[in-house]
Amino acid sequence: MPCSTAFEHSELSAAERRVLEQLERGYSNKAIAAALILSRRTVESHMSSLLAKTGCQSRTQLLLWALGER
Repeated sequence: MPCSTAFEHSELSAAERRVLEQLERGYSNKAIAAALILSRRTVESHMSSLLAKTGCQSRTQLLLWALGER
């Protein structure tokens, strides 16, 4: 199932956008947590929220969605 085409970056929270930027750099949740000085659980929560908001089913789909939105 593809991600939502009706959803845009501007609808994400600032924290979600920061996590998404780190995902675009190829970082794991652990690396994102270290880079943003967050707990791994907080990053996982933001990731779950990003997946739910965009309708993506995986990190790979989310990454492709993010790159396509630019």
